[in-house]
Amino acid sequence: MADSAPTDILEMRGITKTFPGVKALQDVNLTVRRGEIHAICGENGAGKSTLMKVLSGVYPHGSYEGDIVLDGETAEFGTINDSEARGVVIIHQELALVPYLSIAENIFLGNERTRAGGAIDWNRTNAEAAALLARVGLSESPTTPISALGVGKQQLVEIAKAISKDVRLLILDEPTAALNDNDSEHLLGLLRQFKEQGITSIMISHKLAEIAEIADRTTIIRDGRSIETFDMATAGASSDAVQDRIIRGMVGRDLDNRYPDRVSHPGEEVLRIEDWTVYHPTQTGRVVVDKAHLNVRAGEVVGIAGLMGAGRTELAMSLFGRSYGRDITGQAYIHGKPVDVHNVPDAIRAGIAYVSEDRKQYGLNLIEDIRRNISAAGLGKLSRNGFVDENEELKVAEEYRASMNIRTPNVLVEVGKLSGGNQQKVVLSKWLYTAPEVLILDEPTRGIDVGAKYEIYTIINELVAAGKAVLVISSELPELLGICDRIYTLAFGRITGEVDVPSATQEGLMALMTQETTRETQETKA
Repeated sequence: MADSAPTDILEMRGITKTFPGVKALQDVNLTVRRGEIHAICGENGAGKSTLMKVLSGVYPHGSYEGDIVLDGETAEFGTINDSEARGVVIIHQELALVPYLSIAENIFLGNERTRAGGAIDWNRTNAEAAALLARVGLSESPTTPISALGVGKQQLVEIAKAISKDVRLLILDEPTAALNDNDSEHLLGLLRQFKEQGITSIMISHKLAEIAEIADRTTIIRDGRSIETFDMATAGASSDAVQDRIIRGMVGRDLDNRYPDRVSHPGEEVLRIEDWTVYHPTQTGRVVVDKAHLNVRAGEVVGIAGLMGAGRTELAMSLFGRSYGRDITGQAYIHGKPVDVHNVPDAIRAGIAYVSEDRKQYGLNLIEDIRRNISAAGLGKLSRNGFVDENEELKVAEEYRASMNIRTPNVLVEVGKLSGGNQQKVVLSKWLYTAPEVLILDEPTRGIDVGAKYEIYTIINELVAAGKAVLVISSELPELLGICDRIYTLAFGRITGEVDVPSATQEGLMALMTQETTRETQETKA
């Protein structure tokens, strides 16, 4: 009788990976059972992504110490193609799709379906792509350009691309970080289907509620070392208990309160907008933000809650120097005085700062160092006779590195090499240096771990304690309820409610976030 397949599909033994001056992984051990969903959790910079890059051949055999055993055989991957040939496929947090190619072209890029002679067989390509799209729950035509898809559907195309390669071990790095609740739930459902089909998944995520919901086992990595692996079924009696267990392993201590205590003493009004209306930049006649009214006071954190497409980011960007939209009408006031914010320099001079939800595209220059990133928005303060005072620039950056606890030896480190949490602190430092009256934070904790989140919340508290006004946009309702004084709800471009946090609930907010109220009804009520 033939031997049965080993219970473990993967074993990584004593993995150590060193970069110049940094030991990213030290004697890490990981065992993954066949057919399970295995979560890997840890703080930003703990080594999770590095470990998966070792596994997938991004860091080739010989560049690390230790052994990889796949299906009972030692694996020595020299390239990512080698790992894919063995059924190991990784989907990185930053999606690797070509926006101007079609869905089908992206799925089979580098793995083209060809006829004899080498010409691409387009009928076969599109037919196979359509079958893969149906498997992941997409109804789009295979000829649709990737640029026409939202990020949730792009993530599903990445998964379709992975399963086109006969994947047996699927690695997903923060797959739901940029997705709304519906898209996230759909993706988790796919992982459950894959499990039933015998596909093993490794999932890196900072969304602990999702991990508690879907994972069979979880491995904790802290400071480049594997701390423990445990069965989720025995980790706790409730989802909260399981999450507390994960947090304790990640940060090395109990995190008694995920949101730091803050006593609120709102003062005078700092920001007010009235009848703020924004039209879509390319779709004529489409209203994206419709007659919005809101205000934020000194020493106050005000949240904006809304589903994907509600107009939250569009509202913030249009207010920040008309960075989004056209035919913008309405009036903005700072300390009761009308201000013109027709461009970004105007907004900065008026005392408005905006931390984008996409720090890598809009917030940072990833190939520049920390020093230059921090000074970028406030160079006028460093100008001496038309030249930047580099000594002062270095001094300012070092002060923010210390006060914001940016974990790096100095400010000459390239920002692209920092963890997500430290990158976010650099973006905050850049805008705090402009000394804003009101700070708009768009998804300020997206893609960062619970420890770094707590530090960001602490920074927000320090800002409001100093009399600043803070406006926070977040997709996570528990976060808004944990850090805000008041919350506005936005649906279909309109403000549908304003709720004091002590009387707010997630259910109540969701009801307001899904309230499709017509303009006529709103005006009748007014």
